[in-house]
Amino acid sequence: MSHYRFPALATAVMAVAVTACATQPVPALATITGSATAAPTASAAVEIPDTPVGRQLRWLLEAVTRLPVGDAELAGHFAPSFLDHIPPAQLNQALAGFEDMRLDRLDQAQERTLSATVTAAGKAFTLALGVDGTGKVDYIQFTGVAPASWPELDQRLRQAAPRAGFLAAELTGDGRCRPVHAVAGEKSFPLGSMFKLYVLGAVAERIRSGAFGWDTELTIRPELKSLPSGELQDRPDNSKVTVLEAARLMISISDNTATDLLIHQAGRKAVERVVRSWGGDRRNVPFLTTRELFVLKGADYPRHAERYLSLGTSARRGYLAGVVDKVPLSKVRPWTEPRELDRLEWFATPAQVCRAYAGLARLKDARVGEVLSITDAGLRLDRNQWPVVWHKGGSEPGLLAMSFLARTAAGRTYVVSTTAVNPDAPFQQGPVAQELLVLTRGAFGLVTSS
Repeated sequence: MSHYRFPALATAVMAVAVTACATQPVPALATITGSATAAPTASAAVEIPDTPVGRQLRWLLEAVTRLPVGDAELAGHFAPSFLDHIPPAQLNQALAGFEDMRLDRLDQAQERTLSATVTAAGKAFTLALGVDGTGKVDYIQFTGVAPASWPELDQRLRQAAPRAGFLAAELTGDGRCRPVHAVAGEKSFPLGSMFKLYVLGAVAERIRSGAFGWDTELTIRPELKSLPSGELQDRPDNSKVTVLEAARLMISISDNTATDLLIHQAGRKAVERVVRSWGGDRRNVPFLTTRELFVLKGADYPRHAERYLSLGTSARRGYLAGVVDKVPLSKVRPWTEPRELDRLEWFATPAQVCRAYAGLARLKDARVGEVLSITDAGLRLDRNQWPVVWHKGGSEPGLLAMSFLARTAAGRTYVVSTTAVNPDAPFQQGPVAQELLVLTRGAFGLVTSS
């Protein structure tokens, strides 16, 4: 199976921030950064220090103008421990939105760390860069400035995407979502991989009913394998994975094969029941697997998509079982432009996303909280003030979506859901995703003062 990263069904934010210590010696930095002096002319007015971290900044400014950077070159500039967390393909994907990056000023510079203000895609970011003892990058992070008010958030959201939905809401003691601020909060948007919240809910409901357990083993049958993102598609056919491990992978790295295994285990109609009971969008019936969406959008497109969309609910189920599920994954071709975002996806309003989190919270299953807490996607709320943070995001060409539940130290719980859609062109994922993340971080500050 191919290992290229498909444009659909990935998490919305791929963290570009890893701190690690290199353990292997590497050649002297001067011998591997010969091309690093050709910084873009827009940055020439800013004097970059001739330090280990300064030389890496100079290289980065040049490298983002010619992406993707080859694996060997990246290995010459990033610490092995960094690339273990973010492999070259993902690092190139994250940097793709910064290809027009301009250095505006250096805010702080030491021998191994610096902070700089840069502009990319017309937006200002703070770039934090650090190197290890060998001079290789072991920390890189782009952050924006959080909004100081709801009007500012609304304005920046409109600038980030042609269509956007947003909701900041408090979960009340009786499990309801009390809106604090919304933008198109009752309008339906595509979800990307945020639909996996419903799958996790169905799995937990079935476990609560005694149908199976978190330690139940699932068989990775070849017909249930999907395409990346994820890793289970690369495991041997008919190998085993527990329900809990599959759930962890589904949420933390948006593993699509793990998702389809869990849908198969819980049952498609069980997932649909959860969608209904949580007040979800009726268009999620039939509830598609990730493999089915890949085939509908990527195999002999648009033939399967148009045929499927022309059918009623019952006939769609028959078409999935009789036709779509029999199409080999080798027939799927990746797409890089927005495709059927308003007709062929999973859907929810920002308010329905909040209700999904409310449903997950009502389960009071420690495993659910554990799974949703594995990653915060770089949100970085102060854990002294926000000790509990849950997250799931999603993306596809022309779609970026992210959602978070966070609980204060005083026990108040809030949900923030943000969706950006451009039906005509893919986003520059790096800057746009970072801007949405900054707006989300700002929203959590604003809700506590509202």
